[in-house]
Amino acid sequence: MVDVAETALEERISKLLVGAIDMHCHSGPSVMPRDFNHIDALTEVAEAGFCGMLIKDHYYSATPITELLNRTHGHLGVRLFSGVPTNNATGGFNKHAVDHGIALGAKLVWMPTFASKNHVEADAKRKKDFPHTIKPLLAPDPLTPIDANGQVKDEVKVILDMIAQHDVILSGGHLHISEIFPVFEEAIKRGVKRLLVNHPTFIIEASHEDIRQLVSMGSYIEHSLCMFIPLKTRSEKFPIEDLDALIKTAGVDRTILASDLGQINNDHPVDGFRSVVGRCIKLGYSDEDIRKMISLNAKALLGWED
Repeated sequence: MVDVAETALEERISKLLVGAIDMHCHSGPSVMPRDFNHIDALTEVAEAGFCGMLIKDHYYSATPITELLNRTHGHLGVRLFSGVPTNNATGGFNKHAVDHGIALGAKLVWMPTFASKNHVEADAKRKKDFPHTIKPLLAPDPLTPIDANGQVKDEVKVILDMIAQHDVILSGGHLHISEIFPVFEEAIKRGVKRLLVNHPTFIIEASHEDIRQLVSMGSYIEHSLCMFIPLKTRSEKFPIEDLDALIKTAGVDRTILASDLGQINNDHPVDGFRSVVGRCIKLGYSDEDIRKMISLNAKALLGWED
C-alpha cells in the first residue's frame, strides 16, 4: 500500500534539491579510499538537479580538474569548484601553491586539515574512527599557523593577503578553535571577507558560544551531513537534535549544510542530502530555510553570479 505522506515528503525533498550546492564533496582519484570519481559525483548531483559542487581533497587542489570538467561537462548544468589545501603535500603554508591555485580558479583556501597539529593529535587519540590513506605515506609534519609567541606566522599572513586580494574564501580547515580565532581576526584586519568553518564540533572543538562569536565575525558555519547519518566508516553518529541546536545557534542565514561524503562504502552526497533534508523538514524547517542552508548561503559565500 502506498504511503501518501511519505511519497509527498520524498517529492518535497526532490524539489528542494533542485538548485542545491554541495560545498564538501570527497570524490576521487585520491590517496584516500573513495567510492566514486569526480565525473561520477558530477553526474549524480546533476541528475538530482544540483547547480554546484565543491570538490575537496586533503592532498591536492582539484581546481585543474574542476576547470576542465566545467568545460567538458558544462551541459550538465552543474558548476564545479575547488580550493587549495595548505597541507604537507602542497608545501604547507606555501604562497606559491596558493598563488597558482587562485590563478587557475580556486575559490577557497583551506588552512591545514590532515596535516594540522590539531588533527594529528586528535588522530593519535582516535585511530579507529579516523580515515587513513590507501597506502602508507610519510608521517605528517604537524602544522600550526601560530608561532611560539602566540602570533599568526608571517608566512600565513602572506597567504591571508592573497586571499583578501583575490576575494576568495578562507576555511579554518582542521585547526583547533583556539587557532581559528586569531587567524580569522588577522584575516579580517587584512581585508578577507569570506570566512568558513567546517564541522565546528568535530575535531575543531568549537562550543556553541564559539559558533556565535564566529558568526558575529562574519563566518559561515558548515555542518557535515555525514555526521548525522549512519556510516560504515565511523562508529560515531550524532543525533539530528544536535544539528538542530547548531543551526539555531548560528542561525539559518549563516548555516551551510554540505555532504562531506565520498568515502568508500558510505552514502553518496545526494543520498546524504536527501536523508538530512528530510529530517530537517520533520524538525519543522521551512522550504525557504532549507534552501538557504543547502544553496543560497553557499552562493553568497562563493560570490556566485548567475
